[in-house]
Amino acid sequence: MIKSEENLSPFLIRALKDNYVNITGEMGKRKITYITSNNYSDNYDDPEEKVRAEFWAELIYKYDYPVNRIKVEVTVPDRLPSNRADIVVFYDDECKRPYAVVECKKEGVTDAEFNQAIEQGVGNATWVKLRADYVVIIAGVTRRVLDVSDKFGIFEREQNIVADLPKTYGKVQEYRFYRGTENDIKSVAMEDLIITIKKCHQTLWGGGRLSPPTAFGELCKLIFVKISDEQKTSPKDPYQFQIRTHETSARLAERINFLYNEQKMKDPEVFTESIKVDDRVLRTVVSHLEAINLSKTDLDVKGVAFEQFMDGFFKGDFGQYFTPRPIIEFIVKMMKPEHDWDVLDPSCGSGGFLLHALDYVRNEAKRRYPDEGDRYDIEACFKYWHNFAEKHLYGIEINDEIARVAKMNMIVHDDGHTNVISHDALENIEKINERNKDFDKDKFDLILTNPPFGSIVNKDEKPYLGNYELGNSIDAKGRKKARKNQNSEILFIERIWEFLKFGTGKAAIVLPDGILTNSSSQYVRDFILEKFQLLAVISLPQCAFAHFGAGVKASIIFVRKRRQDEKASQDEAIFMAAPEWIGYDATGRKTESQFEEILKKYEEFQNDPESFFV
Repeated sequence: MIKSEENLSPFLIRALKDNYVNITGEMGKRKITYITSNNYSDNYDDPEEKVRAEFWAELIYKYDYPVNRIKVEVTVPDRLPSNRADIVVFYDDECKRPYAVVECKKEGVTDAEFNQAIEQGVGNATWVKLRADYVVIIAGVTRRVLDVSDKFGIFEREQNIVADLPKTYGKVQEYRFYRGTENDIKSVAMEDLIITIKKCHQTLWGGGRLSPPTAFGELCKLIFVKISDEQKTSPKDPYQFQIRTHETSARLAERINFLYNEQKMKDPEVFTESIKVDDRVLRTVVSHLEAINLSKTDLDVKGVAFEQFMDGFFKGDFGQYFTPRPIIEFIVKMMKPEHDWDVLDPSCGSGGFLLHALDYVRNEAKRRYPDEGDRYDIEACFKYWHNFAEKHLYGIEINDEIARVAKMNMIVHDDGHTNVISHDALENIEKINERNKDFDKDKFDLILTNPPFGSIVNKDEKPYLGNYELGNSIDAKGRKKARKNQNSEILFIERIWEFLKFGTGKAAIVLPDGILTNSSSQYVRDFILEKFQLLAVISLPQCAFAHFGAGVKASIIFVRKRRQDEKASQDEAIFMAAPEWIGYDATGRKTESQFEEILKKYEEFQNDPESFFV
């Protein structure tokens, strides 16, 4: 008997206890023996074998088939080249009349590999000397069940799709999943969710059918539909975001589009366009997602899963839209956002800073209102952080597709998406205010941002450049002269100042080192010191953004907007640090981090800056 039941499905654990199966050996070298199937043994740590073992156990305890009628590794008689079916369920105790043939693949196989498995399974199930009624193809959470009886031709692959394998030779159900029943959808582990998101994106991208960001935009729409369907489905009713028995791709697409358009009318700020996905591709994405309950999956799991997926997705050409998690976490911990602060990222990209600010407040809520079974504490905890998500988080992103990613990220994390807008954050604030009335001057308590580096704003293209103090220069006679162009990150400094509250508003800004060191940027440093109190400067190593396709040396500045009558003082202490290790290297591999040490030092500095020595 296996020493630990860790990572085993509940059905497989029952099979172990009932002595139907045995798992022996150490982790990585485990062997599974199907005692009731002629003691057939295989390598349990093979990902494909795990899928088979778990579904084999499901057939016994969920689908109620007699264990003696379920056989593994069944040779298909007289089929050349010789072939074996992974699992066969028989009608009879003698195992002479096949009922269902199962083909198993590991989680995460490509659509092409899954389709190949369909043909393999159908070929076995319809072979004249085996002849079964159903074929099941399973690759982790992705499943396809086909009725291959005489009702349909052997080449049919669409109209013979059924929602699920019948229980104990019974009638096919119209749907597979019903809310609040034993057939409800389940939450998933982080690794499974990451694999599922990748599969969906790969299906939509299709080797170049759509651009990567467009594919992710379409995935966002479908996840939006999925979550809204989970939340609005009544107990004991079937979910609509699933494949129905004998439903064509066109009919499924019609239903999914109806659900999407229904939600789009309720919340037109989230998505403005229709779903633009081929019907068959849409069906494949639904097959990947239908068994997963995104609403019930833990927020931390969803957060890390989406973040790890986007870690890879935003590399290279899209690196400008993604700030590495360790840097974001460090910045948020330095600034310690409070639940009633208005927090803004004016170049929010995929929403990393906003989500980590939310995560910080959510953890603070857990500390304030521990879950000790007291209903009041649970509700108070939820209200504390959910109110922050809904009313105090704001983001601006110029790229509409990436703004959609940020909104989707917020939805997955339980709201906050309504205050994320797609707009040019350097546009006149009055114009931004027309999109959302809460985007005002002197409004925000905290701004966290990594503005785009090196983007040039030309006056001919962007007339608003002349409205910026940093968009003008002073000639030898002291006259103001409009610049022909200016770097966007310099203009963001002034825009951040405009958005912050006088006296108390704080910001953390990632900036290229040139602004802090080049002689030509002295006027920018003068602006910063005049308008802000400089609280801290953290110089990042060269590798900080290399993993995401940007090699610019950068630093983080932490500032407070001065009061209107406040002047800079020579006595103002500035905390400085230059970590060599930040949790990852230039290749993205994990390393040690000095951020926690810096946070402790900064705490000491704040408590007694005069006696603090670096």
